[in-house]
Amino acid sequence: MKKKVFSVVLTCGFIAVVAAVGAFAQMPGTTLRASIPFAFTVKGKVLPAGEYQIRRVQDGPDVLMISSVNDQHERAIFLTEPVETRELSSKSEFVFHRYGDTYFLSEVFAGGELTGRELTVSPQERNLKRDLASNETQRETVAVAAY
Repeated sequence: MKKKVFSVVLTCGFIAVVAAVGAFAQMPGTTLRASIPFAFTVKGKVLPAGEYQIRRVQDGPDVLMISSVNDQHERAIFLTEPVETRELSSKSEFVFHRYGDTYFLSEVFAGGELTGRELTVSPQERNLKRDLASNETQRETVAVAAY
């Protein structure tokens, strides 16, 4: 009986710690940074290569803002939806869709989380995808490690 009680208490403690870590990663003000070596598009705006950070704008996780660490005028605010990851990773990352030399921010994952945030596909990306499909060119996925 003591083993069973100890096992239940240990399991509850583990769940509480995991929930606390996940809640912290989703709190407003928490930022993810990455050095992005190429120009990319977010919500129709082309941002140059550089050091960027992503953070939540409101209490809810739906609205995020990406901004240049070096130039506060280089930023974009965008809506997201939850997206499940295939496997739990301790690494945070920014995921991009690449069509030739054009990159679109697609997803953001915080390390240790099973759920990330996915941007809606822009009309510009949709048109480029359609045009390249006629040339039998495929979209590539590029992940950049965040910290």
